[in-house]
Amino acid sequence: MFLAIALVLFSCFNLFCVPSLATARQVPLLTNEASALLKWKASLDKQSQSTLSTWAGSNPCNGWMGVSCSNRTATPEMVVTNITLDQSSLRGTLADLDALSLPNLEYLSLGYNSLFGSIPSNLGNLSQLRYLYMGHNNLTGEIPTELGMLRSLLILHLQSNELTGNIPNSIGNLTNLYDVWLNSNTLTGPIPSGIENLLNIEQLDLSSNFFTGVIPSFIGNFSSLYYLYLSGNQLSGSIPLEIVGAWDIMVLQIGKNQISGTIPVSFRNFSQLENLYLSENYLSGYIPDYFANYTHLTKLHLADNQFSGFIPPELGKKTTLVQLSLFMNQLRGSLPQDMNLTKMEVFLVNDNMLIGSLPQQICASGLLKSFGASNNSFSGPVPKSLKNCSSLSRVRLERNQLTGNISEDFGIYPNLDYIDLSYNKIYGEVSSSWGLCSNLTSLKMSNNNLSGKIPSELGGATRLNVLDLSSNHLVGDIPKSFGRLSSVGKLNLDNNKLSGTIPSELGKMYNLEILNLAKNSLAGPINENLGECFKLRSLNLSNNKFEGVIPVQISMLDKLESLDLGANNLIGKLPPQLGGLKIVQLLNLSHNNLTGSIPSSFTGMVSLTTVDVSYNQLEGPLPKIQAFEEAPMEALRNNKRLCGNHTGLDCPIQGRKQANEHVAQKVILVIFPILGCMLLLAFVIVGIFFYIRKRNPNDTNMTQEIEANLFTIWSYDGKMVYESIIEALENFDPKHIIGVGGYGTVYKAEMSTEVLAVKKLHAPQDGEMQDLKSFENEIRVLTKIRHQNIVKLYGFCSHPRHSFLVYEFLAGGSLKNVLNDMEQAVAFDWSKRVRVVKGIANALSYMHHDCSQPIIHRDLSSNNVLLDSDWVAHVSDFGTARLLKPDSSNWTSFAGTLGYIAPELACTMEVNEKCDVYSFGVLTLEVLMGKHPGDFISSSWYMNASLTKVLDQRLEPPVKPIVEQAKLLVEIAFACLNESPRSRPSMRDVAHGLPVEKHAAKRFNRMSL
Repeated sequence: MFLAIALVLFSCFNLFCVPSLATARQVPLLTNEASALLKWKASLDKQSQSTLSTWAGSNPCNGWMGVSCSNRTATPEMVVTNITLDQSSLRGTLADLDALSLPNLEYLSLGYNSLFGSIPSNLGNLSQLRYLYMGHNNLTGEIPTELGMLRSLLILHLQSNELTGNIPNSIGNLTNLYDVWLNSNTLTGPIPSGIENLLNIEQLDLSSNFFTGVIPSFIGNFSSLYYLYLSGNQLSGSIPLEIVGAWDIMVLQIGKNQISGTIPVSFRNFSQLENLYLSENYLSGYIPDYFANYTHLTKLHLADNQFSGFIPPELGKKTTLVQLSLFMNQLRGSLPQDMNLTKMEVFLVNDNMLIGSLPQQICASGLLKSFGASNNSFSGPVPKSLKNCSSLSRVRLERNQLTGNISEDFGIYPNLDYIDLSYNKIYGEVSSSWGLCSNLTSLKMSNNNLSGKIPSELGGATRLNVLDLSSNHLVGDIPKSFGRLSSVGKLNLDNNKLSGTIPSELGKMYNLEILNLAKNSLAGPINENLGECFKLRSLNLSNNKFEGVIPVQISMLDKLESLDLGANNLIGKLPPQLGGLKIVQLLNLSHNNLTGSIPSSFTGMVSLTTVDVSYNQLEGPLPKIQAFEEAPMEALRNNKRLCGNHTGLDCPIQGRKQANEHVAQKVILVIFPILGCMLLLAFVIVGIFFYIRKRNPNDTNMTQEIEANLFTIWSYDGKMVYESIIEALENFDPKHIIGVGGYGTVYKAEMSTEVLAVKKLHAPQDGEMQDLKSFENEIRVLTKIRHQNIVKLYGFCSHPRHSFLVYEFLAGGSLKNVLNDMEQAVAFDWSKRVRVVKGIANALSYMHHDCSQPIIHRDLSSNNVLLDSDWVAHVSDFGTARLLKPDSSNWTSFAGTLGYIAPELACTMEVNEKCDVYSFGVLTLEVLMGKHPGDFISSSWYMNASLTKVLDQRLEPPVKPIVEQAKLLVEIAFACLNESPRSRPSMRDVAHGLPVEKHAAKRFNRMSL
């Protein structure tokens, strides 16, 4: 005992009284570790080295960023045991990281950086390593076999990289592993047999790779397995019966594969199951009735398979079920004859033909959030329990035969965001309670039997974006309170029995894009205040009783694409100002009492494709544009006397051609002598003018100086360029127009040496260009941009008559036009589309991250992406771009194209790079789908949609490996569409092709071990 006490006292003496001894023993170890870490730091880029500025000296335990030390031996030496540098913007390789000099390292965490290159095989020398996290980088190559030497390893995270090849079978040596994430790479081959040895595994994520073969039966041996993710691979065969051995499993996701067969009967033992995802496979047979016994089940996804038969009647009553997806199967609505049931109860069964009533107690527990039973043949009443289901956030019951009283069967929903009850047989009056749903953005009740007046209280739902009450039996006036709905972009009240006039308050709906009041009994003049809804793209007031003239203010709606005023009692002449609607495509003025001629200014409607002016009192020549010249006779008939180059028109001018020729001969004899005298006088005046100018050269110099300043930001003679452009475009003659956008008209200028695209800006309306000096400074920066995926901006001209931007000309035209043209869209194959999306991502990444001052585009859309003859994408139209100032709030006036604008801009108007990221997500889906995604932009759609049915149907389905790239692009697109700007990836990450980690929130965090 005495000897033991002596030894303890001696140790304490050495530790406290003789620190130099401990230090002497410690220095060699720390010096080696410091040298190894400093060598790796030196191999990184300069920005990374700046980030690791605290890495200096010979003692890494003394305040080095991300480095932790501990005393893990019997001696008092401190050694490096933890390196944690997640999200540190590191860029470089791991080749110079000397693992042999870090023998005591237990934690190595380098996730969410920009590391590239291969994983060094010498990491296998880290014998003490328990945690290895290098997810979300740009690592390539194969997983080294030597990682099988890390026998102390508990957690292995290599997800979201670009790793290739097979999983090494040596992974089976890591028998202590309980957490493995290898998802979102390009790994191939079968799931290796070595994984069978990981008996302690709790989480295994191999999703979003290219694994083939079958699901191994040995997974049933993993009695501790809680989470299994195998979705998004090429696995085939059936679900092994033995998988039930993992009886504690909580999340089982094997969707998006090629799995066939039926759901094993042994699944009945999964008593802890919370999330089952089997969608997008080839599974068949019946949906097991024992699913109703899963008391913990909250999400069940069986969509896009070949299931047949009926839905288990008890399934809809499971109160813990939050989400159920069964669409795109072969389910039938009839009940088996041996079942003694009077009705069928089903829940969330989209796109089938099931007959029966919905369960009345579907929300008895008050937990239901998403309830969808659309596109079926459900009949009977709306479930009574929905009235008090305050947890609801999304309801889709459209396109059924449901009945019920709209004012009695629904209540107040504080969390409700979206509800669609359209195309049913619901009756009653619209309740005022809908105005109390403070988070409601979409309210759709069209094609029902609703009656009564529209309650004025509906104006209280101020977050509404879409309000559709069309095709009902509503009466009375349009509420003036709608003026409070400033966020509404789509208002459909057509095909009702509304009366009265258009309230002036509708002019306050500044975000209104689509207004349809057709097929009602509205009367009086068309309210001039509609001209203040500057974002209107479609205005339909047809089939009413409107009187008076067409308001000139309609011509202020320069974003109009469709204008329908047909079948009213309008009188008077057509306002010439309507010719300024440059992008209108449909114009219907038929069945009115309009008089006079069609103004010649209508030739400026260069986008017009469909026109109807029949049944009026119009006369005179038709505008010389294709829409009028090729219009069917039905669109021109029953007018007073229209003439023009159109087959079928009786043109009196042609009938009097010979008589006019005789008159012309007499006129010539009189006119020619007069013209001769006038010409002589003109020569005299010109001579005097040049004589005066010669004697006053200062006037000429002043004029030249003014004109030269037009292009002060150009690197060459601005005056010469300006004059050449004006000459080439013949003073902006409409025949040179090649496109029209929301901010200007684009002309093709064929110069002597090159071809330019000239965008003549519309007159400013919102003060964007009041500070011209500031705007020119920004243009100066933009002219310095040089990137293969960005259109070259040569300069900007400011002039009292003409303000325009000058770009390089690209022969391929806009992406929008390519997608809208059948022939070009077919030529625009999948490989070209993937390349175009990548090009756009590279352009935005360059603008956001590689310019001296980040540049935000603000108006990214398919109309502002141009293609060259080689199908290379070029981002264009920086007329609304802003330089992002690091020390500024970057608040701005509203800009952008509706349908591409980030949702936060409607509230904060604060511009940052994540606004462009959102627009990129929309644009990516548009390229893949061949059309604007519209209502498909929702997370629920993403979880349930079949990729092959979403992709552009004009093309043959993509084959490997393009189909996998398309899947990846869809994942990236929806990450970009995240409602929270902070949760969206950066364009640098997108450009590097980083997939999205879908399940991070559901996994354990064991970093503290």
